[in-house]
Amino acid sequence: MAQQNNNNNNTNTTPVNVGVVLDVNNNEFGKIWLSCINMALSDFYTNSHDYKTRLLLNVRDSKRDVVAAAAAALDLIKNVQVQAIIGPENSMQTNFVIDLGNKSQVPILSFSATNPSLTSSIKTPYFFRGITNDSSQVGAITALIQAFGWREAVPIYVDNEFGQGMIPSVISPEASDDQIVEELYKLMTMQTKVFIVHMLPSLGSRIFAKAKQIGMMEEGFVWIVTDGLADFFDTLEQSVIDSMQGVLGVRPYVPRTKKLENFRVRWKRKFQQENPDIVDAKLNIFGLLAYDVTVALAMAVEKSDVGNFRFDKQISNNVSTDLEAIEVSENGPNLVKALSSTRFKGLSGNYSFVDGQLQSLAFQIVNVNGYGTRGIGFWTPEKKVLMKKLMTSSTSNNNNSASKPNLGPIIWPGDSTSVPKGWEISTNQKKLHIGVPKKSGFTDFVKVEFDSTTNRSTVTGYCIDVFEAVMKTLPYAVTYEYIPFELPNGTSAGTYDDLICQVYLGKFDAVVGDTTIVGHRSRNVDFTLPYTESGVSMIVPIKDNKKKNAWVFLKPLTWDLWVTSACFFVFIGFVVWVLEHRINEDFRGPVEYQVGTSFWFSFSTLVFSQRERVISNLGRFVVIVWCFVVLILTQSYTASLTSHLTVQQLKPTITDVHKLIKRGENVGYQKGSFVYGILKKLGFKENKLIEYNSPEECNEFFKKGSAKGGIAAAFDEVPFMRLFIGQYCSKYTMTEPTFKAAGFGFVFPLHSPLVLDVSRAILNVTESEKMKEIEDAYFKKHASCPESSTLVSSNSLGLNSFWGLFLIAGIAAILALIIFMAIFIYEHWNVLKKSDPRTSIWTRIRVLSRIFISRDPSAHTFKDKSGIGVTDHEPSPITHHYPASPSSYSQHTDFALYGGQGTPSTENNDPNPNLNDQTTQQIVQVIHIPDPNPEISTIP
Repeated sequence: MAQQNNNNNNTNTTPVNVGVVLDVNNNEFGKIWLSCINMALSDFYTNSHDYKTRLLLNVRDSKRDVVAAAAAALDLIKNVQVQAIIGPENSMQTNFVIDLGNKSQVPILSFSATNPSLTSSIKTPYFFRGITNDSSQVGAITALIQAFGWREAVPIYVDNEFGQGMIPSVISPEASDDQIVEELYKLMTMQTKVFIVHMLPSLGSRIFAKAKQIGMMEEGFVWIVTDGLADFFDTLEQSVIDSMQGVLGVRPYVPRTKKLENFRVRWKRKFQQENPDIVDAKLNIFGLLAYDVTVALAMAVEKSDVGNFRFDKQISNNVSTDLEAIEVSENGPNLVKALSSTRFKGLSGNYSFVDGQLQSLAFQIVNVNGYGTRGIGFWTPEKKVLMKKLMTSSTSNNNNSASKPNLGPIIWPGDSTSVPKGWEISTNQKKLHIGVPKKSGFTDFVKVEFDSTTNRSTVTGYCIDVFEAVMKTLPYAVTYEYIPFELPNGTSAGTYDDLICQVYLGKFDAVVGDTTIVGHRSRNVDFTLPYTESGVSMIVPIKDNKKKNAWVFLKPLTWDLWVTSACFFVFIGFVVWVLEHRINEDFRGPVEYQVGTSFWFSFSTLVFSQRERVISNLGRFVVIVWCFVVLILTQSYTASLTSHLTVQQLKPTITDVHKLIKRGENVGYQKGSFVYGILKKLGFKENKLIEYNSPEECNEFFKKGSAKGGIAAAFDEVPFMRLFIGQYCSKYTMTEPTFKAAGFGFVFPLHSPLVLDVSRAILNVTESEKMKEIEDAYFKKHASCPESSTLVSSNSLGLNSFWGLFLIAGIAAILALIIFMAIFIYEHWNVLKKSDPRTSIWTRIRVLSRIFISRDPSAHTFKDKSGIGVTDHEPSPITHHYPASPSSYSQHTDFALYGGQGTPSTENNDPNPNLNDQTTQQIVQVIHIPDPNPEISTIP
């Protein structure tokens, strides 16, 4: 049967025979794909008028049979001498046809054979696959499984070439419904609930119909189908879609373009005209790929040698079959080369071959829901991560991770929105038997109570809550029951080592409780990661230090802070005197009075009781900064002293283990604990070791004391000690030393697959708020007790905590001094510079210093109501209660400095008019004592 393109009316074109092998007579899909091939040639040559070749299709029916497909291909090669063959339809048919193509050098182009074993650039150089193979979607399926944390999946596949292309076979394509149900029941009893279905719709639709019938499409199951079934979602009947609700599918992604939408409309119209008996036919990706592979062949034929479309007969004298006498195409190598270099934009996207294989496309993840499918994400071979939107390299998002599913909302089987765990204990197996210790004390960790009404034991406690929170975070369901390790009379059946040994003997599947991870225990069992803090500590009573220390008031501050504070008090007093003594009567008087006043003022800031006024702005600035420093210093001292007078009086009775051994003191340990071995190794005698069962019993032993058969100290793990101290926080404290221990862990048999998963789950729980909620439920009632470290030590405050404050105060004081001295020197610069050249510099400095210690008459504090300055011989009302101020003597100065031999200069042409200020006039008017030394004046 030959079909010639309608556009082949040009006598200058060369017809080229190509074969098409499809199931066209009794297969709807074969007719759909053949129509796409015909439309591809019609569209291509309509737009390519300058092409010198025209493909002439020679169609053969493969009759859904491997032998028929091979016979059709052989007929095309021998009798029609086709230059290439499009098809066959599936991998089983294509496998044999490829060998014919290699022998005859006729390229075989398939758009539907997906078995990856068909492709090999060395063994099959004349085979071109115009579709991605099955192995290319494994990455997308793996990303799905990893993203949702499923530990494993069960593949379900058809027992033929199609199924073997991905994984070994399971179900025969000719299996009856009963055989399918039998296989599904086997899967139903497995622990794994994640299934990957790799088969064509003919068998896949039957699988899902039976799966829904027996209850495998309910909540908790996961179904993932490959493109062999996902590509046909749009063509399946609604009854099949209804049985696949919640299924995830992986299929190649074809971007929507105007060219594609236009083709769909034209194809729909043309196909209905040619096949009026087929109602509502739907186009799938295979039709698009058939279109593109035909275009690729037409382009490659044009590129090859037009005048060499001949076959060379193989001459042999020993030819006995038609297969051995097959002819060889002379243009085959050229056509292969042309196909390998062909690239164009097709309906399915960018189209090109690499080593005879179509470049991998992006995969779309779809979810069957309602009346059809809904896209939820993408996966590409380049990025290898799941993404909600398909991104190009320029818009890539590196935040996507395979461990975090970046997908749209998913409806799972059973109309559930919760991600299935994908794994559970199989229904044909018993529950896990979890052994728990039976104990009479420390029941906050594990508590076993017998309910006479139900005749069953209930198990509660901190360890139980942690275990149940961990099991809930596992990515699969585990059923279990608690079995107390007790005798028929309700007492404990043995030690913790005995309990753990039951796991090794197979009587328990696991142990949950306050079981510590110890080296010798891990020889026969496996422990999970610890879920509590580790270590073994010593607990001792607290004694009140009745002997009062008379010098305890010095302890709040270190010696360097005391010395620094004292130095700053003196320094600040000096600075305030410098800034105030010339203008403030409170800081004037005899020398001893001024020194006492300055120190009194500085130290009185401790209690903010200073009586003296501060007049200058610079002085006020210094005092404000200093008062802020003093405020912080006194408040800190008060708090530290309170701590030393109260908290630090409580001290442990003993802190050295070796002293306990040397004195022969009794020490306690919890019954059945591994701590007994640690104490023996430390050197304690066996008769000095006393066991206790509960916090109450331990407290009674402490009350008795070692001399009366009690204990002087107790050793236990940190979690137990925290609980004990919380119950008796005012009596005991934990002290050094702390011995290493791994903490509490759950026990499983050696090499149990649960150990790794439970350990991961423990990390998730301990890092979450759930762990805090559990700890608060059992230990928050003891949160008001102070930490043991605060009971045994209270550090003194050091200079390193306050040096910043002292630095600020020092800078403020020095800055004020610099400003004051600069202003003073500027105002009396004439004393140093404008004077008799015979006067020495030392004399000038002495005069300036006398001015410095004298009263400043220009200050507003020394002026009467009329504004006239008050001199020394006019007593100020402010100072009439005090002795004569030394300033009355400081007014005596050296008149030689002012221009004469003991007589002040009164010339109007004084070279320095600034000397005629109020201070100079007062000095001239008050001092009249003859100067025996013309250069150095004396003060009587």
